[in-house]
Amino acid sequence: MVIGFGGFVGFGFLYGRVGFDLDPIINAALSVESNIQQIKAISPAGKGPYQVKTATYGSGKDLHRPEFGEEVDFKTDSVNGLAFLDNWKGFGGWWREKYWGFNPKSLPINARVWYPEGTGPFPLALIVHGNHSMQDYSDPGYKYLGELLASRGIILASVDENFINGSWSDIFGGLEKENDARGWLLLEHLKVFHEWNRTKGHLFYKKIDTANLGLIGHSRGGAAVAHAAMFNKLPFYPDDASIKFDYNYNIKSIVAIAPVDGQYEPGDSRTKIEDVSYFVLHGAQDADVSSFMGSQQYERITFTDSLYHFKSGVYVYGANHGQFNTSWGNNDTGNPFSGLLNLKQLLSAEDQQKIAKVYISSFLDITLKNNRDYLPLFVDARKGKDWLPETIYLNQFEDSNLKPVANFDEDFDVSTITQKGGKITTKNLSVWREQEIKLKWQKKGSRALFVGWNYELDNEKESIESVPDSLIASYTIHLSSTAIDSSAVLVFAMAESKETANPKSEGKWVNKNSDNNKNKDNEEDAVDTDKDEEKDDKDEPKKPIDFTIQLSDSFGQKVSFPLSTFSPLQRTIEVVIMKTGFIKDNKESEKVFQTFYFPIEQFKKINPNFMLSNIKYIKFIFDKNESGVVTIDNIGFMKSIGY
Repeated sequence: MVIGFGGFVGFGFLYGRVGFDLDPIINAALSVESNIQQIKAISPAGKGPYQVKTATYGSGKDLHRPEFGEEVDFKTDSVNGLAFLDNWKGFGGWWREKYWGFNPKSLPINARVWYPEGTGPFPLALIVHGNHSMQDYSDPGYKYLGELLASRGIILASVDENFINGSWSDIFGGLEKENDARGWLLLEHLKVFHEWNRTKGHLFYKKIDTANLGLIGHSRGGAAVAHAAMFNKLPFYPDDASIKFDYNYNIKSIVAIAPVDGQYEPGDSRTKIEDVSYFVLHGAQDADVSSFMGSQQYERITFTDSLYHFKSGVYVYGANHGQFNTSWGNNDTGNPFSGLLNLKQLLSAEDQQKIAKVYISSFLDITLKNNRDYLPLFVDARKGKDWLPETIYLNQFEDSNLKPVANFDEDFDVSTITQKGGKITTKNLSVWREQEIKLKWQKKGSRALFVGWNYELDNEKESIESVPDSLIASYTIHLSSTAIDSSAVLVFAMAESKETANPKSEGKWVNKNSDNNKNKDNEEDAVDTDKDEEKDDKDEPKKPIDFTIQLSDSFGQKVSFPLSTFSPLQRTIEVVIMKTGFIKDNKESEKVFQTFYFPIEQFKKINPNFMLSNIKYIKFIFDKNESGVVTIDNIGFMKSIGY
């Protein structure tokens, strides 16, 4: 009884707290003085010049929502989704049909629309929610985006797909792998808008710029927009070629908010998309999709045509899953025990939605309205520091102008690079390999370089400056021929790897019988000392990683500059999502990449004699931290984006 009572009191204490403090983390991007200039444009989250109007469309037969029932503005025909839905049967299927009043052969086309008052034509974007209780309607939760985008000259329709969401009745069997249906329904909504755009007398007659279409999705909806973009260009449904597709709409861009990946797999594979711009937004405090799944789809976006496209990922410290939808709130678990969530590090709903407004509005301005003023924001959040709440942002960026030098996917030879004729040399590295990038849940779908260094300094007597140059670790990429002009930019993506920087100090590498090794007692003493030092260091956050980058031309002229010219590398972000994680000190983390961006014109300022027309090598010199392991990917050159 005493133990039980104590457990009950402890649970009550845990449940009643908002959360607990974490060890402080340094925001690397703000840890050094920089001359990052704010983008000279009005805030993309600011209200635009258009008056906002609203409308709804749907079956006119909705049993629960008059806006899609007797009060609907425009009636739409139902569509047969039987081929795209599995397991609408049994008790769960009976209850679903009982609740909604229709079966999978007659799915409604429902949405609420925010549109600008004016002659147009205006770009069109659809937004679709993810999986949530089907009785707790999700589609109204993007009103804040609808009002903003419509005021700025973009029509936004929030699509209702609640009828294929989860329900309490699914305990007896529910829908499975329905994300293909979610994507296909978006294309059916686009079909309706195209018909209205051609129909004289309709509200949307000639109001829609059908050459500029975008899709936005949240959670499972974030995966569905990728499925829709892929289906859009296919002649047949990939899982059943008896079903013909004939869409081919001008979908220019897709936005994924905290998406899943792999819930539906076309042909038992993952969705691949070409020549569509992609933006993924994810929060570190996400208790639903707690792994950065959208970074997997990011790797499967390729650019092959002559038009300009880009892809970007933004990872936000303190953002969760639900607050991007005002109907969902801060309960990411979907159950009544939300008190077990650690909300101490959570951003406010207002701040989280402000981030969504800034990034989604600017992304659509670029991709649907060809306004590239906001493009630098997707490389560096500091470019929008006056618009964004202060937190840690990790930005990854790649565009169709990138000419890769080394992306580490070409083979298993660590001494070669993507560029033909190039090679690698190294000095004094303690870690050197090329490996698949692993996330919390799955593999990212891309290989990267892992390099580490460890100088084994006596912290009390030595510093990094005392290490002889001959012992400094480096990684050098020798180029075969690389001619660039002064408008080019050196770029690469990088993240910290939390593994040990001295792997050969343990495991199979240690030969305890060797005369060169310490005796067993000394080894144990050394290990204990290391552990004590780690405990002592816990109160002090680790300083961000910095190192020197050096380029040389064929005449031996060199330029050297620190990584922190752009920014030091952010240390791995660790979060505790559930309060129970504090009991076992269970911090979660994964590799999230930041793009580093160095305009070539800066090199000429360092050394005016440096020849851009014949760069011979790119060298990473690890001379500023005593130890560390970093993961580097997609090293190359691209055109300036006006940074």
